[in-house]
Amino acid sequence: MFKGLENLIQKRLEWVYKTFTNDTSKMLIITGTLGWILSSAAQVVGIYRNSEISDEKKSFLVPQEIMDGAINALAFIGITTIAKKGIAKMASTGKTTTLSVRNFLNKHPEYKNQVGKYDFDLEKVLPKDIFAYESFNSHKNFITTMGTLGASVLSCNIVTPLVRNATASKVQKRYIDIKNNPSAYQYNSSGNMRV
Repeated sequence: MFKGLENLIQKRLEWVYKTFTNDTSKMLIITGTLGWILSSAAQVVGIYRNSEISDEKKSFLVPQEIMDGAINALAFIGITTIAKKGIAKMASTGKTTTLSVRNFLNKHPEYKNQVGKYDFDLEKVLPKDIFAYESFNSHKNFITTMGTLGASVLSCNIVTPLVRNATASKVQKRYIDIKNNPSAYQYNSSGNMRV
């Protein structure tokens, strides 16, 4: 029994190693998004199961937390993915690179005028069996990881709270308006409000 579990875990670890060794930023994006989704789900379940919160408050808090979770996850994945792709493109075009890659490019003048152009890709130009290729991959992985990390901080601490607070404020105002002016809103025959 434990041998099968051990093999399963080992296969998953090998998959993680193969998938994320040269692209750590991808792992940051996936685990960060999963973290937002799971923490939001835990928050919703916690509110829903808390017997000290009235059903009226739950009817407001549960949808708000679901919306907050969606905003958190979407903002995180959107901002970090854009940052990752932009920084990876800078590395691929040679706008930012290592000394060994610059030395390779200086020895090959046919590439000199291509550096920095959108359609230039060092991965296709560098021979895979030279140190410059390893240096390029390591550099690209490092700067995309650092950029993704910076973008996640920006997303989690600046953008997400601003968007979430603005959205929550609108929802709260509408909720209060519905409670104070129920006759202004139309309800269908089953008692649900028509939007």
